[in-house]
Amino acid sequence: MTSTLNAPTAVPATEDVSARLLDSAALLSYDPADEVDWDADLDPKLYGLNPQWSTLYGTDMWNEMTEDQRILLTRHEVCSIMSTGIWFEMILQQMVLRDQYCKDSSASDFQFALTEIADECRHSIMFARACTKMGIKAYVPGRISRELGRGFKAIASAETAYGGILVAEEVLDVMQRDWMRGEDVLPLVRTTSKIHVVEESRHMTFARQQMRERIEGKSAARRKASALVVAIAARMIVSNMVSKDVYVNAGLDADRAVREAKNNAHHHMMMRTSSEHLMAFLHDCGLVTKPAEVIYKRLHML
Repeated sequence: MTSTLNAPTAVPATEDVSARLLDSAALLSYDPADEVDWDADLDPKLYGLNPQWSTLYGTDMWNEMTEDQRILLTRHEVCSIMSTGIWFEMILQQMVLRDQYCKDSSASDFQFALTEIADECRHSIMFARACTKMGIKAYVPGRISRELGRGFKAIASAETAYGGILVAEEVLDVMQRDWMRGEDVLPLVRTTSKIHVVEESRHMTFARQQMRERIEGKSAARRKASALVVAIAARMIVSNMVSKDVYVNAGLDADRAVREAKNNAHHHMMMRTSSEHLMAFLHDCGLVTKPAEVIYKRLHML
């Protein structure tokens, strides 16, 4: 008979993933205070983000704009997206802290959760400094969105909390992978995007694993409810990415800009591209129901 006394103890999937992520964080993490050249002058000829990611790219309005107007618009757009990132990172930190409250601090998933929170604190400061460097005041979501965010962070848990986190991270990840390679994009944005992409890749892996663990074996009713909550969170995040005030502050006709952005087929296609991996994962988890689909299609994520 084979003795089981020295057999290794089975490690939960979440624990194994978290241990690997902790090793990765120890090997490759950044301090934006040192990595970003905060003293460098901003080249007036460089965009805030790749023009193709502008909400107006390809519209009649874009074609009528001067190059200086396009550059100014993209700088306001990227600062609006960064400001939305800060807003949701603050929601994220509170949800993760609440989820890990009084759990086993020796567990690697607990330790990685705190590592993620530390990363998000640095990212928020990094985005705030980048907007300040560009001379652009922070964009704050409207009151209804702020209150919805307050409610979401208070009640979301398990797969809904990590689903909301994943939505915000996945959509921004695809955008920033383009920004960090954009030769016509400000080095400030390219560097902050690179830092965010590298560190958020670990956060996304953690969120996916947490969602798989939390949803496994749950009832169809639970999946339907969670699917709707995650879709509503997606609406809250995506609809706040580019504020209407961006167009005002860029010196444009805001009402016309909003209309053209709303009907911009090119930008709709870019949003679907940025959501492909996210939608595939949510499908695999059984979290894309008919009501959720309606919301995602309105957001041009499907």
